[in-house]
Amino acid sequence: MTNYLKNLLTSKKFYAILFGFVLAASGILLVLNEIVMPAYTNYYEGVTVPDVREISLEEAGELLSSYGLRYEVTDRRANSAFPEDYVIEQTPTPSQIVKPNRKIYLTVNTESQPTVQVPEVVNLSLRNARIQLQNYGLTIGTISYESSRFKNSVMRQSIPAGRTVDKGATVDLVVSDGLGEKMVDMPDIIGLDSPRPNNGCGITGLE
Repeated sequence: MTNYLKNLLTSKKFYAILFGFVLAASGILLVLNEIVMPAYTNYYEGVTVPDVREISLEEAGELLSSYGLRYEVTDRRANSAFPEDYVIEQTPTPSQIVKPNRKIYLTVNTESQPTVQVPEVVNLSLRNARIQLQNYGLTIGTISYESSRFKNSVMRQSIPAGRTVDKGATVDLVVSDGLGEKMVDMPDIIGLDSPRPNNGCGITGLE
């Protein structure tokens, strides 16, 4: 065994094989680091987002595809300044650098105004009412305050719940100020005598 190991370690063929193995391993690592991994992660790649606003949805889709990007229509709004099915807004915005195959979210013009049903926000907190209305695509208008016990609780809404309105319609809110319904005038006590200290008999009088 000792002689075999000695002969192996002194063999030129052994070192040639070992050198070849090391060289092959180095080559594999180089290919992985420089070609395979960058290709997998798109490390060296970036796509400049084109401007697809104010063109038709069909043209926008073709342009984005030519850049290696995808798209999704996330909203439709009526805008008389543009023809139907024209792109109004996009996210990410033009000129941003994104990875290939990134999805671009589009807002597209529609000829008819989309409608929604107004949600019930009475008795909700102002914060929750705001979120609820925004989720339905509605706009909060004037917020006024009236006296009531529960601070920042919505008391009334200008458009009743369940009514169908155009998306983007404005809803005014009346909110509680938390002061309650009764207000008391503070009397003028300047110049009045202060009460006498209690004399132990439970009777207090004025000077």
